[in-house]
Amino acid sequence: MHRTLRLVLRLVLCCTVNVAAVLAAATAAPPVAAQTLSNAPGGVSAPHPSSTANARVGAWATAPQAVAQHPGAPSFNRAPAVGGRTVRQIVFPTLSGNEVRVRFSNAYGSQPLVIERASLAVSLRGAAVDAASLRNLTFGAQPGARIAPGASLESDPLPFAVRAGTPLAVSLFTRESKTPTTWHKIAQQTAFLSAAGDFVDNAQAASFPSRFTNTLWLAGLSVVPEVPSHAIVAIGDSITDGMRSTLNANRRWPDGLARRLESAGRRDVAVLNLGISGNRLLNDSPCYGERLIARFRRDALEQPGVKTVVVQIGINDINFGYVAPHAGLDCDVPHVIVTVPEMIAGYQSLIAAARARNVRIVGTTIPPGKLPPEREAVREAVNRWVRTGGAFDGVIDFDAALRDPSQPTRMLPRLDSGDGTHPSDAGYAAMADAVPLPLVLGTGK
Repeated sequence: MHRTLRLVLRLVLCCTVNVAAVLAAATAAPPVAAQTLSNAPGGVSAPHPSSTANARVGAWATAPQAVAQHPGAPSFNRAPAVGGRTVRQIVFPTLSGNEVRVRFSNAYGSQPLVIERASLAVSLRGAAVDAASLRNLTFGAQPGARIAPGASLESDPLPFAVRAGTPLAVSLFTRESKTPTTWHKIAQQTAFLSAAGDFVDNAQAASFPSRFTNTLWLAGLSVVPEVPSHAIVAIGDSITDGMRSTLNANRRWPDGLARRLESAGRRDVAVLNLGISGNRLLNDSPCYGERLIARFRRDALEQPGVKTVVVQIGINDINFGYVAPHAGLDCDVPHVIVTVPEMIAGYQSLIAAARARNVRIVGTTIPPGKLPPEREAVREAVNRWVRTGGAFDGVIDFDAALRDPSQPTRMLPRLDSGDGTHPSDAGYAAMADAVPLPLVLGTGK
């Protein structure tokens, strides 16, 4: 199955995807055992959702993507050089637990990733951590790990008091001389880089003078919760990734949803954000990740404890086909104009994959984006199908939450970040408020 997926991924970079073929390749074989390493992106498969009390559940996650490989790539499309230094990255878990595992990914590596040492600690201000909380991670009882290209690996279970909303710092030291090729490009969270040397056990912020805003190799954190719990996965494009929201403020709409759940007393539910800025439903990109129908299994269905997936995708499929090709790194390749039936078929493939895993899947309408009439007609037709087609287990109307009633093809100015496509912090809050909690909890509409 993994060899089939990799072949299909190579083919679609230059042409429109055959949705039915991809779905068949992704679902034909049984899932891989939970600790099995693989040469395909995704590597570690999580078990099917389980009703077992206190089964492991994802508390934080992000979607790995390839770093664009082009000699003319601008600086914002290049990963920082980290060889021989320590990377410290900050995550905000959305579920509490007293045992934790951290997942690292080399999904798009061209050579093994060698982690010499890694640690977990409660994050304080900036790169500083609570020294009393600092614990070393192990891998098969060893301090380091070697992760094959295309694989991912979890650390050993670690007794550690994870508290929802309390930031954690994951530090790793690698001697890798090659620039990372697996990252999450837009983290909306500052990470830190030390001077030369191993500072995994160092609690001081001054030891980490450099900053960046990507996520390197880190893919997830799971806990054994204090009470039986489950996860909601939000997956999509930059509107889920939180582009143009305030840095380090957790103002993405999934963050707002997590806060609403906590306020409602549902501390047994995690919200995991697997958005990728620029992502498309039907086509890959050298800069914006694999198409959603290809990464859906790894990034959504294999998250530990997932019960519901919320899908927000489509605006880039509509737009990118009309962007003129250009020399150098062209992130919008392939320039394919998609049709409404093709997009519906893509959504249907996600629905079929989710149902095969007994995971609920909730659709969302595509928000307004100041589109020309031809593209706006596609958006409106897709939204009509999402609202009335009855294919999803439920629908969240993000279009209605964001649009200007006097100009329905545009976002309300106070909810617009300024580019006409991405919400402001207020817009992301409006999206979170538009989510019916009974719908995503599976208790009602």
